[in-house]
Amino acid sequence: MRRPPRAWRLAVLAAAPVLLAGCELPGFGAPEPKAKQGESIFSLWQGFFLVAMAVGLLVWGLIIYVVVRYRRRDDTIPRQNPYNVPVEIFYTAAPVVVVAALFGFSVVAEDDATAVDPDPVARIDVVGFQWSWQFSYVDEDVTVTGEPGQPPEMVLPVGEPVELRLVSADVNHSFWVPDFLSKRDLIPGVDNEISLTPTETGEYVGRCAEFCGLDHWRMTYTVRVVEPDEYEDWLAAQPRGGDRVPVNEDEDVAGSGGEGGGEGPSGPTGEGP
Repeated sequence: MRRPPRAWRLAVLAAAPVLLAGCELPGFGAPEPKAKQGESIFSLWQGFFLVAMAVGLLVWGLIIYVVVRYRRRDDTIPRQNPYNVPVEIFYTAAPVVVVAALFGFSVVAEDDATAVDPDPVARIDVVGFQWSWQFSYVDEDVTVTGEPGQPPEMVLPVGEPVELRLVSADVNHSFWVPDFLSKRDLIPGVDNEISLTPTETGEYVGRCAEFCGLDHWRMTYTVRVVEPDEYEDWLAAQPRGGDRVPVNEDEDVAGSGGEGGGEGPSGPTGEGP
C-alpha cells in the first residue's frame, strides 16, 4: 500500500490539534457542575482522566512493542544489556513529573473551590443534627427545619454567591449536593464556611455524606435554585423567627446520642421528632 506524501502527513498532524480543540470533552462519569465552585473540580477530573488514559496507552504501547519487536525468532541468544541509563532516567523522572503536575493542578482547583466570596447575597447557617437539617437565613431571620422523613428545602438565587456556615449539633455530618460537585464536613466544635454560586435553576437532591448513626440514610434535603426575583418573593413569604437547633460550639459534643442509634437532638429543641 502506497504511503501518503510527506506533505499530507504534516497537514494531518497540523490539523489534529485544531480538530481536537473543537471537540467537547466528556465528563467521564461526572455530571455537569451546576455550581461555579464545581467547575474547577470538573475540569480537574477531566484532566486526571486524560492523563490516566495517556499513561495506560503508553504502558500498553510499550508492552506490545516489546512483545512484537523482541519476540523469539531463532535460537540465537539476544544481546544482554545489564542497564540502559537513558531509559532508567526516563521511567524514574516521568512519574515524578506527572505526579507533581497533577498535585499542582489539584492545589489550584482546591483553592478555587474553597474560596469564600467576600460579598455574598445571603448568609445561611446550615446545622446538621441526628437525623435532619436546619437552614437559617441569618440576615432575613428565616429558619427552615427538617425532620427525619421530612427533608427541608434550601432556596437559592441563581448566579448569586451565598455563604454557608456549616455547624454540627452532635456528630460528624457532611453537606453534599452531587450536582454541585463539592462537599464539606460538619464537625462538632469546628466552623466551616463555604461559598456556593448556583449556575442553573432547578431542584437538586442533597445528602449527608458522612455516616452519622442509625438513621443516616434519612438525612436528605432539597436545594431549589430559582431566579433572583422568585427568591426574593420566597423570602418575603416565609415566617420570621423559629426555633433554632441548639449547638454547643465550645466543645466537641460527638458523644451525645452516640453512633449507635441513641436519641440525640433530632428536632429543633433537642427532643425527638
